[in-house]
Amino acid sequence: MQDTTARSIDNGLNNANADMKVLVKDAQSLLSAAASLTGDKADELRSRGMELLDRAMGKASQYQGQAVVKSKELAHTADVYVKDNPWRTVVAAASVGLLVGIVLGRK
Repeated sequence: MQDTTARSIDNGLNNANADMKVLVKDAQSLLSAAASLTGDKADELRSRGMELLDRAMGKASQYQGQAVVKSKELAHTADVYVKDNPWRTVVAAASVGLLVGIVLGRK
């Protein structure tokens, strides 16, 4: 379950990153083309560029909302695991603490 959720989050982040790059590149090219033009055509290109940037901002907030929901789901899953396996969790935390102490003690 956790592995599937982690993969889902990774895929979502990769898709979001690719979408944002495409939208920003399109907006940049439209705005740079509009900079060299004047008149109605320039206004049209600028408005299309602004629409693309607005869409990119909308997607960014959408992905942020999805990330918040997924992180809450992961936190709930971790909470359930800790409640179901308290001793296993204590041993794991102690082991990590011991390893960190050893590593820091060597330096």
